Order: sequence, then C-alpha cells, then structure tokens
Amino acid sequence: MDSHTSSDPDDARIGDLTDERVAPARRLGRGVSANPVGRFEPRSRVGVDDGWDSDDPLPPLRTEVRDERIGRVISRNSSPDLSFDRSINPYRGCEHGCVYCFARPTHSYLNLSPGLDFETQLVARPNAPLRLAEELAAKSYIPKVIAIGTNTDAYQPIEKTREIMREILQILSDFNHPVAITTKGSLIERDIDILAPMAARGLVRVGISITTLDPKLSRSLEPRVPGPKRRLQIIERLSAQGIPVRTMVSPVIPGLTDHELEKILEAARDAGAVAATWSMLRLPYEVSRLFRDWLADTHPNAAAKVLKRVREAHGGKDYDPRWGKRMRGEGAHAEMIHRRFKLSTKLLGLDRQVTPLRCDLFKVPPRAGDQLSLF
Repeated sequence: MDSHTSSDPDDARIGDLTDERVAPARRLGRGVSANPVGRFEPRSRVGVDDGWDSDDPLPPLRTEVRDERIGRVISRNSSPDLSFDRSINPYRGCEHGCVYCFARPTHSYLNLSPGLDFETQLVARPNAPLRLAEELAAKSYIPKVIAIGTNTDAYQPIEKTREIMREILQILSDFNHPVAITTKGSLIERDIDILAPMAARGLVRVGISITTLDPKLSRSLEPRVPGPKRRLQIIERLSAQGIPVRTMVSPVIPGLTDHELEKILEAARDAGAVAATWSMLRLPYEVSRLFRDWLADTHPNAAAKVLKRVREAHGGKDYDPRWGKRMRGEGAHAEMIHRRFKLSTKLLGLDRQVTPLRCDLFKVPPRAGDQLSLF
C-alpha cells in the first residue's frame, strides 16, 4: 500500500520510522532498522498484513551485488573545504553499514533506499581499472593526488573477492601516481605488497577512521567494520611497512563519543600514526532520520542530549551544508572539541606537517607493442 509522505528530514522526530522498520531477525548484522524510500520518490511504501497467516518468517537480508559499466572513473569536485579535487569510487553502497554514513543519500540516485538498501544492494564497477588506465594515459591529463574511500569504503567485504581496488592500486603504481586512501577495512593489509613500494616512492598515504574505542558501541554504530582494537592493529601493521598513516577521529558524535577524543588520538599515536584529523557528525538528508531512529533504539536516555548538541553545532538544524561548517560545526561545543584536538595533537606530536605526495614521478608506462625509445 502506497501513501504520500514528506521528504523533509526536519519533519521527522526521534523514533519516527516505526512503520518502515524491518523485523530484527531479517536485519541481523545491519546498521539501520528501516528501508525508507529516498528523497526523490513521490510515495512511501508501508508493509501491511494481508491476512494470510504464515509460519515461515522472511529470510534474513543478504548482500546482493550488481555490476555497473562506467564510462569515466575519476570524479572531480571543486569543494573549497576538501583537500583533493578528484576521487575514485570502486563501489556504490557499503556493506560496512555505518549508521552515520553521510554517503547513504547517494543511493537515492539509484532509486534505492539510503537505509538497508545502501548496506545490502551494492554496485561494483569492474571496468574501473581499465577506465583509469585510459584516463591517466590521456595526453591532457595532469597528475594530482587521487582520493579513494571518501564516499564509500573501497575495502568493504566484497573487495575480498572482486579485487577492483587492488587492480586500481596496481594501475596507480604502474603510472607512479599519488593516492590518498581512507578506510576502516582490515583488507587493506592484503595490498601491503603494492602499498609499501609506493610509499617508498612518496606516492601513498592512508587514513584509518576510528569513531570510538568502545567495542560494544562500535559494533552497534558500525556493524560490519573491524573493531577499534583491530583498526589500531591496521595502523601498526601499515606503519611497520613504512606506509604513512593518519588517524581520522570521525565522526565525533557530541554527547556520545566526544569524551574519547584524547584517548583515541593517544592509542593511534602509540600504534604508529604520524598525523590526525577530526570531523563532526553530519546528518544530511535521510541520514538524519535513520540516525535519530538508531539513537531512540540504542541510547534512549541520551538521545535528546546528543541531538541537542548536534543541532547546536549546525545552526539549530540536524545538518548545515555550508562550506567550512559542514564537517566541523560551530558554536561553543564544537569550538571546545576543536581546541581539545589541537592541544592533544600538539602534545602527542600528531600536529606535524605531512610530506606532500609526489606528482613529479608520474609517467605513462609503455603498453604492449609500443616502440621503446633508445634514449
């Protein structure tokens, strides 16, 4: 049965997705509890008992992957508050299922839900390595750092069998092209054999995101992500191979995880991180409703406090998209977090300037059949 619904996330309240929720037995190991339609859909869909009794429950949601053949792989942006102007996304959707993921609304462009669809209906781009090689070989191409993992995680579970990210890394290595990788996935350790030589040439840096050191909270917030202790181990193993790693305290959830800031930074430094960044929780579009619903389920006594702090940091709203404000917030509490971060990173030696990645080594490798130069 269909009914019209508002697409304005500010119309929602704590725990307002009750009618759209999927039974707990069907969403074991998933991050959110509902599968609301995206903001571009004119109607919502609500399950209704049709009167046919059945003793057979619906099966658990399984991850499904479809392939997408793309024409171009390098995405460009001109956002003034980002440190990169190009990125690559080997996958759309993310099985990690982080409740707070700001990329969830991108599934709406596929006419899929930013909720459970985002975690279970994935899109792989198997021809991305081929397209990358073609784009890098173009005579007009000018090398700059390519960011990977800025939208969805390239080292999510399906990468283990698809190996699209590994092929992309090999292409970048062949071209001596710089890359900055952000991930929560331990699968990155598989690619140390490519990453370590690239690091020795000044071509790679890695950011490992840590939201909390509490394993129980992490499992609830990020159900299919390696736990905090395992992520610290990733930092340690990459660092031991000469791969520069920064820790990303992201997102800081005011009223829930902000008290852990200094402990996360210290643990990351002890594991080998050489730098650090932080970002405030941001709840664009449908993420706002999904996160509020999660709060009502898991932290009902703290929900009002957390949402109050979030709104204080975003001009009275769940999210403020303004450049320079969306990732740090503003106001007294946001400023206090920023000052704590600056002081802690200074004391821990994590405030150093990281050596820029090299672009001067870039060179198109010879292809099979090319005439080689004698000089």
